[in-house]
Amino acid sequence: MTDRASLPKIDRAKGVRIGVWTFMVVVHAALFAMLGLVNPAPVQIPAMPPLFVTLEPPPPVPLPPPPAEPAPVAGGGAPAAPSRVHLPVKPPELPPEIIAPPKPAPTQPLIVGAAPVATPIPGMGQGGEGEGTGDGIGDGDGPGRGGTPPLILKGASTAEILSIVPPEARRARQAGRASINCVIRVDERLDDCRVVSETPVGFRFGEAGLRAAGFFRYRPPMTASGRPIEGQRVTISVQFGRQ
Repeated sequence: MTDRASLPKIDRAKGVRIGVWTFMVVVHAALFAMLGLVNPAPVQIPAMPPLFVTLEPPPPVPLPPPPAEPAPVAGGGAPAAPSRVHLPVKPPELPPEIIAPPKPAPTQPLIVGAAPVATPIPGMGQGGEGEGTGDGIGDGDGPGRGGTPPLILKGASTAEILSIVPPEARRARQAGRASINCVIRVDERLDDCRVVSETPVGFRFGEAGLRAAGFFRYRPPMTASGRPIEGQRVTISVQFGRQ
């Protein structure tokens, strides 16, 4: 007979482990068998109310805003001229027609002789006739008296005309002309000057022509005996060139 103490220690340890595992398997099997015999109470699930789903149309999509107008750009061309309404020219009114009377007015008789009351309008009369003689010596001042006409002695030089050009004409580089009528004095100067015409208008060529008259010198007209005649008027023309 074999003694247990003589068995190897390795086999005895192995047998102990097998026994422990076997015991644990039996215990677990008994526990599962006991759990299967127990009937757990069923879990009551509360009833859920029915759900109602309402389908609504989607909200309208807003339209995009209109594009912003570009801001006006400063500057540009000149503003447009205001419009004008041209109305037809009204024809001149004709004077009312004068209807001749059915009976002509009586003709006044022609009276020859002096009127008792003087009238401002000379009438048609007949002058008397007379005879008379006379003689005399002297220079006449009327038409046909003879002598010499006025004569220009000095005109305005180019430098003098340039010194009196109007500023408006100088800025616009505008040429022009002025006609001036003056009285010739005995000292050969011009006096009592007035503007006859200026071309073009609006550049003060007339005023400049009046100043230019101070540069002119005229010899007055002379009688046949050489006596100067004062008061004779003369018209001068002043030409203003383009600056």
